[in-house]
Amino acid sequence: MNFTDFNFDARLLEGIQASNYETATPVQAQVIPHILAGKDIIASAQTGTGKTAAFLLPLINRILGENNDPTSITAMVIVPTRELAIQIAQHLEGLSYFTSISSIAVYGGGDGNAFVQEKKALSMGADIVVCTPGKMMSHIKMGYVKLDHLKYLVLDEADRMLDMGFYDDINFIIKHLPAKRQNLLFSATMPPKIRALAKSILQQPEEVNISISKPPEKIIQQAFLVYDQQKIPLIVHLLKDKSFSKVVVFCSSKLNVKQLTKDLKRNGINAGEIHSDLEQEQREAILMQYRSNRLPILVATDILSRGIDIDNIDLVINFDVPNDGEDYVHRIGRTARASAEGTAYTLVNVKEQYKFAEIEKLIDKEVPKMPIPAVLGEQPPYEINKKPSGGFKKKRYFKKRS
Repeated sequence: MNFTDFNFDARLLEGIQASNYETATPVQAQVIPHILAGKDIIASAQTGTGKTAAFLLPLINRILGENNDPTSITAMVIVPTRELAIQIAQHLEGLSYFTSISSIAVYGGGDGNAFVQEKKALSMGADIVVCTPGKMMSHIKMGYVKLDHLKYLVLDEADRMLDMGFYDDINFIIKHLPAKRQNLLFSATMPPKIRALAKSILQQPEEVNISISKPPEKIIQQAFLVYDQQKIPLIVHLLKDKSFSKVVVFCSSKLNVKQLTKDLKRNGINAGEIHSDLEQEQREAILMQYRSNRLPILVATDILSRGIDIDNIDLVINFDVPNDGEDYVHRIGRTARASAEGTAYTLVNVKEQYKFAEIEKLIDKEVPKMPIPAVLGEQPPYEINKKPSGGFKKKRYFKKRS
């Protein structure tokens, strides 16, 4: 199912296209129509199944079509941790980039400037607030949070919030919200406490159960820890050193696809590229060459990982670590089709180590970390407990309404 099938606002579709989304994941395909129809949702879905976009996209679309009170908060997304609040806020900014949607992330651990920014947004109004329970409860107790016209409440990773002891905080927040609202609850598991919470806040909810699929055991999965400058030399080495008849190299952006294809050709490797910038006829011509074994290597975005049936692929290389577990499973699942065996290599740079470790948790498998040729230099250490680098500035997420 393509995102164009949901009849989203044209401004939102621009953000979807800029985020390189093409095909909806199972949880998105099931959940989005219910949310657009105004139904409450209880969904069993892990991180990595695409659930963040499953609630952000229909929320953005509904808010764009409404005449909401500009002095109040329209939607609240409650999450268990600071890290998840930051991640969702960044996701939200990308999807809503071409819209007038205003948003802010509210979480603990910030400085005085962050508090001033939060207070301003919460007292003057914002379309979407992403928050942790304790921090939002603190703001509500100070008396300036405008919740009178809130229409949407999302509880993400609800089971984790209860495990962390946020049950009372969540109930405190809910008591300060309007009784008439749409409620969306997402949880990886459904223990009795979650069922009790759902029963207390949801009205005739639609229930969706999605579990992430796992790669076939016959796929040989290996990872290579590298610095960015080692990625292309390593791929050249892997493709020249071993004999693979049909290879797909996945990149997370069209820019990387184009650059890597040029680099491979420069090194005497016959490779073609496929991405959404190509016309349909161009894509079909390249796929025909690939299927007929005239082209041994395809460099592609995730457009190829879903919905395109190609057999006999014996090697998949992830040039970039996929965005989530669902994408990883779909990518490497292009190999080892039917009774065949296959190999999947993933190149993991320093910033991607944390993301790859999360994928390993989701597929319940530790992927072996392989050495690289000595001529390429030393590999980075594997430090999965180290938080991913990169700053986060809250001021980017509070956009003035137009």
